Amino acid sequence: MLYHLHDLQHVLLTPARLSAELMRTGFQSPLNPLSYTPLGRTISAGAELFERVTRRFGKPSFELPFTTINGREVPVTEEYIVEKPFCNLLHFKRSTKRKDPKLLIVAPMSGHYATLLRGTVEALLPHHDVYITDWVDARMVPLSVGRFNLDDYINYVRQFLSLLGPDTCVIAVCQPAVPVLSAVSLMAAEDDPNQPLGMILMGGPIDTRISKTQVTQTAEERPLSWFKNTVIADVPFYYPGAYRRVYPGFVQLGGFMSMNLDRHVGQHMNFFKHLVTGDGESAESHRKFYNEYNAVMDLPAEFYLQTVDVVFQRHLLPRGQMKWRDPLTEMLHDVLPNKIKHTALLTIEGELDDISARGQTTAAHDLCYSLPQSKQFHHFQLGCGHYGIFNGSKWRTQIMPRIRNFIRILDKNADAIPEADLKEIADIKAERFNRDTHGVIAIRRWLKDRDARLKSERLTG
Repeated sequence: MLYHLHDLQHVLLTPARLSAELMRTGFQSPLNPLSYTPLGRTISAGAELFERVTRRFGKPSFELPFTTINGREVPVTEEYIVEKPFCNLLHFKRSTKRKDPKLLIVAPMSGHYATLLRGTVEALLPHHDVYITDWVDARMVPLSVGRFNLDDYINYVRQFLSLLGPDTCVIAVCQPAVPVLSAVSLMAAEDDPNQPLGMILMGGPIDTRISKTQVTQTAEERPLSWFKNTVIADVPFYYPGAYRRVYPGFVQLGGFMSMNLDRHVGQHMNFFKHLVTGDGESAESHRKFYNEYNAVMDLPAEFYLQTVDVVFQRHLLPRGQMKWRDPLTEMLHDVLPNKIKHTALLTIEGELDDISARGQTTAAHDLCYSLPQSKQFHHFQLGCGHYGIFNGSKWRTQIMPRIRNFIRILDKNADAIPEADLKEIADIKAERFNRDTHGVIAIRRWLKDRDARLKSERLTG
């Protein structure tokens, strides 16, 4: 009934939403004298705010028709090179003869569309041949196609890496860190010739025991049965995926909003003020962000519940107990990151990340203990939250240059980065992973000192 009640609420609000849209249009019309008055702007701003908070946002587009290389605009076309029931492999094909490294971005399947990584793709496009996993909204996938769980996710990643070949690097942004590390581990155990050159794990929950967040605590404090009975719903009959069990996107969005409710309310109040004062640039910036943030997709229930169980409750990967069931043969295989010896590893974390806090991603280095130290790198970005790891100014100027340099070190056959581009954003070498500085013990010490400092600051006012 959860899904039906949500849709019913949307339908019941439709007349009010349409009225608000008409009111906004009328009071923004240059033919209306009131549109030039404070009263008219206030009415228009209130109407637009109401319309936006009650609207449903569809899947956005990447809107990356070109990239800039060496000061020149280069056209970019999007093409699907693989189409699967739950995911399409999207290629950003550039009209250039440059030989740049192949890069697979594995987008999170956590409620938002892959377009959430638009800024990630945009910054990497000039000097990489970029591919991305474009996940499909589960409510649009017919039930006859079958299930999709964490094992299937890992299988998709393996297939995409095999297709792209051994000269590929892979980036996992947040949630995909576990399935990507698992896929590479399985490929290494089989001595697969298509093992990627490099693996970049960004703000991912490799070992959530190291540092707690609201996300990890919620997953650990409630039994799996609570998630099954509370947040899983059937897709209504009027969608293509009718009767499929899903974790609805609107539930995930509500969870994201509640984590920083004061901030989101403040942002919407500021949006209202910008509209009233005529600050069009700030208002448009708000629209762009929330058009993306509010566009959500449903997740297959099997995938969501297995992820909660394996990653956040039983911590099977860091405990060395994770197994992968081959969807084709139904055989179980051990997932052992210590088998990785070929694929270089770069982990990236943000100081202010409240989704995957410090240490959760770095734990991958302890699991990949057979990997030579010369192939292990780490970057800790100060003053950076979860979203800032892959979008925004710190991503473009501090994190992306390290990834670009890391990949170029691995791919010796790639063309050099044009001097003009290096002058605009210079390369930065990623720091070699040092267990004494970056390891789990060091992180726990840092977290303890941070908590003590924050407690002292609260006591002193």
